[in-house]
Amino acid sequence: MIAKSQLAQLGLFDAKVPRYTSYPTAPHFSNDVGPDLFGQWMSEIAPESAISLYIHVPFCRRLCWFCACRTQGTQSDDPVIAYLETLKSELRLIADRLPRGITLSRLHWGGGTPTLLQPAMMTDLAQAIFDVAPLGENAEFSVEIDPNEIDADRLDALAAAGMNRASIGVQDFDPVIQKTIGRIQGYDITRDAVEMIRERGIASLNADILFGLPHQTKARMTESVQRLLSLNPDRVALYGYAHVPWMAKRQQLIPSDKLPTPEERLDLFETARRLFKWDNYAEIGIDHFATQDDGLTHALKAGRLKRNFQGYTDDQADVLIGVGASSISKFPSGYAQNAPATSAHTAAIRDGRFSTSRGHQFKGQDTLRGRLIEALMCDFRIDQAEILRDHDISPSALTALFDQVNRAFDGVLRVSNEGLFIPPEARPLTRMIARGFDEYDLSKAGHSSAI
Repeated sequence: MIAKSQLAQLGLFDAKVPRYTSYPTAPHFSNDVGPDLFGQWMSEIAPESAISLYIHVPFCRRLCWFCACRTQGTQSDDPVIAYLETLKSELRLIADRLPRGITLSRLHWGGGTPTLLQPAMMTDLAQAIFDVAPLGENAEFSVEIDPNEIDADRLDALAAAGMNRASIGVQDFDPVIQKTIGRIQGYDITRDAVEMIRERGIASLNADILFGLPHQTKARMTESVQRLLSLNPDRVALYGYAHVPWMAKRQQLIPSDKLPTPEERLDLFETARRLFKWDNYAEIGIDHFATQDDGLTHALKAGRLKRNFQGYTDDQADVLIGVGASSISKFPSGYAQNAPATSAHTAAIRDGRFSTSRGHQFKGQDTLRGRLIEALMCDFRIDQAEILRDHDISPSALTALFDQVNRAFDGVLRVSNEGLFIPPEARPLTRMIARGFDEYDLSKAGHSSAI
C-alpha cells in the first residue's frame, strides 16, 4: 500500500465521496421523473426478458442507532399488515404495465427488517410477487435476515417460497461496541440463525460487518472477523460505518469522540481484509469478499461484475424495479425513486398510481461516465477498447480524461493504450479516483468518508 503520508497528501483522510452505487448518485435526482415516465420505462422493457425486483419493508422492532436507512419502529403488526396490502396493490399496478413473459433473475427483500413479517404474510407476499413474474432459471431469491427477528416457522415459509440466499447483518460481535451502537446481537444467536438457515437447504449466505465503529480496535476487529469466519459465509460485505448524525438523527446517540480516526479506520479495514484473504476469500471490488466458487468471484474473473444499490452483484439484468416506499428502480433510460415517506407512498398506491417522486433521466455523458466509474469500482481498471466500442467518445478525448485524473493523483495510476489501471497499493483511493470522472457538483451532497 502507498504510505499513509502520501495517502494523506492525496486527501484520503479528509475526503467525503459517494459510494457510487449509482451514477449520478441519488442526491442529484430531481422531480423531473414522475409516475408517467416510470410507467413508460416499464412498458419499454423487452417481452420475455429477465428483470430484477427489490421489495422494501421499512419496519423494525427496534431502531439500531448506527443505521442511516429509512426505517420506522413498530411493536404492532397493524402497520405492517396495512403496508403489505399496499405492496400487493403496487405489484398489481406493475403487472398491468409489464410486457408479456417477464421473469425474475433476482428477487431481494430488504429493509428495515423483512423477517418481522409473520409466516402467512411472507407466503402472501411471495405469491403476489410470483403472480407478476415467476423466478427464472438460475434465479436468486435473497432476504435480509435479522437473527434477533427470525424463527423456524418464518424460515420454513421463506424456504417454501423459494429463498435460496440469506443475508445476515453482523456489524460487530463485541458486546461493548454492540451496546454503543444500539444493536445487541450475540454470537450464539447469530450462529443459531445460520444453522437454522442451512438446515433448510439454503446453502448461500451473505454477511455484513462494519469497520469504523466506536471503540473498535484492531484486536476487536480481529476477534469479530474470526467469529464471522467460523460461520463460513459465502459473501461478506465489509462496509465502513458512515457517521452522519445530521441526516440520521438516531446516530446522535453514538458518541462521536469514541469513533476511530480516518487513519485508524484504514488500519481496521486492512486488518479485516487480510483475515478474509488469509481464509482464501476472493477480494471483490472495494469492500466485498467471496468464496472461490461464489457467483461474485466467477463474475469478477469473467469481467461481468456489476454494482447496484445493494452493492456488488453478478446479476446481468438491465432493469431493476424497486417496490415499496423509498425504493429506487433502474432502467436503461434512468432512475426512478418512490416517495420516501410510507404515508405518501401508500396514498399514491391507494389512488391507483405509482408514487414515483424523483429520479434522473440519462443525458449527455451520463452512461459513459457511469460505466467508467462502475469499471473502476468493480475491476480497478477501465478497458479503453470497451469504452470506445460502446460509447460516443474519441480516443483522444478519453486519453485526455485519463491523464487529467492521473495528474490529480500525482501519477499513481497506470495509463496506457489499453486504458487506466489502479495498482493494488493505490486502491484505498478508488472512490476518490472515481469521483474524478463525476461531472456533477458533489459539494451539494453530504457523502461519507473516503475510507
